[in-house]
Amino acid sequence: MQTRQVELSVNDAPIEMDYFVQSYVNHVVGGIVASLKGAGEIKRLQISLERDEVAIRLNGHLVPVNPFVNKIVRNTIVGMVSSLKGVGEISKLDIGIAR
Repeated sequence: MQTRQVELSVNDAPIEMDYFVQSYVNHVVGGIVASLKGAGEIKRLQISLERDEVAIRLNGHLVPVNPFVNKIVRNTIVGMVSSLKGVGEISKLDIGIAR
């Protein structure tokens, strides 16, 4: 089993996640990043969304994203997270994964 730590905050409020949700977020977000050109092994991953802008930091390095990648990553993550209990409108979101 892969050891991991998954943290999620929406509008600066931490969101509690059970094992299933942590695993789901880990796999979805990891899959998104793994599909990006030049992405290597994921040890530390931070994805931040603020309004319409996405920032991806992989292993301490900022990953450049074009407008298409920005839009599809944002829409996928907002769709996934907005389904969680206690999450309302999302103006700011942070996901941190350590493997």
